[in-house]
Amino acid sequence: MEVFTEQEGHVIEGILRTPDRSLWYPIFQGVPCFLSGPMQPDLTEFCARHGLQKPAAPPSRPEAREQAKTNQTFSDKWRRFKQYGLQPEHKEFLFGWYCKKLGVPDLAALKEFYGSKRRVLEVGPGSGFNTRFIAENCPGEVFALDVSDAALTTFENTRDLNNCSVVQADLMEAPFEDNTFDFIIADGVLHHTPNTRSAVEALYRKVRPGGQFFFYVYRKMGAVRVFSDDYVRQNFMPLSPEECYAACEGITDLGRELSRLNATITLEKPIPVLGIPAGTHNVQRLFYYNFLKCFWNEAFDYETNNMVNFDWYHPHNAWQHTNDEVEGWLKELGVKTYAFNDANPNGISVLLTKPAA
Repeated sequence: MEVFTEQEGHVIEGILRTPDRSLWYPIFQGVPCFLSGPMQPDLTEFCARHGLQKPAAPPSRPEAREQAKTNQTFSDKWRRFKQYGLQPEHKEFLFGWYCKKLGVPDLAALKEFYGSKRRVLEVGPGSGFNTRFIAENCPGEVFALDVSDAALTTFENTRDLNNCSVVQADLMEAPFEDNTFDFIIADGVLHHTPNTRSAVEALYRKVRPGGQFFFYVYRKMGAVRVFSDDYVRQNFMPLSPEECYAACEGITDLGRELSRLNATITLEKPIPVLGIPAGTHNVQRLFYYNFLKCFWNEAFDYETNNMVNFDWYHPHNAWQHTNDEVEGWLKELGVKTYAFNDANPNGISVLLTKPAA
């Protein structure tokens, strides 16, 4: 490592060289960047500032150009919503949801869960709100990895924590040894890669034997919802982020007004062809889960609610999967101990343990 500037114990700008000095990777805004090919940021100013030649380009994966499109969506998102999850009104909803996903009863148990870990990696930290929570409760090292500019936002929101480090990298080429982490968490991330199954396997390799891995991926919904998702995404995906936020506002308004009805209906018979069970349904939830993702939560302001809908419809990749499909991946990897925690109908929450031997 060559250090150019430091601040409060952090290397703000510098470079990391490979042992043979044939390649170097920049550190800027406190974050080492291992991106290559079409995802590599423009280093012109950085090189001029420090008298460097642009680094030789290491080979990049064929899928990198496709991943770069999704990178643009999330870089824009996390530059806009830097305080998501860090605001008090967000925490009860978000950490309550993490308890359900990880299968623990309450916040105290969630803190105890992280307190038992010594080396943790969060992939796709967004604003870093969950990375911060993990690091505050973990006695060991915590790392966050993101392919987008969310890495820079996460660093700013965790830089006061001595046990927390952030890197910008493609999870398929995570700059960590295999069999390294006690726990890896990838919440709502892997379905935004070119191949969800390959992403699961890439991170699984980084879990130490006996360690745990949590991931949450989108569930394949009923026929009408799948059609609506595909149709809207094909229309919204080519838009600029600014245009897509504006286009999502009508959907967000619909979610808000349905939610504020606070109405329920009871279906005595299920509609299996559409995946709708019998029983009493909140009208907004019935519409949301089965016809169109029109998110609304009163804990969030309008812009944040709209961002959640943008997050669904703008990314280039947003795969949906079935329980049987995911279970097949686990069997192929040789996983024997795992739980599917039913956090919500939209997604599949998996907590697995890597065999000790």
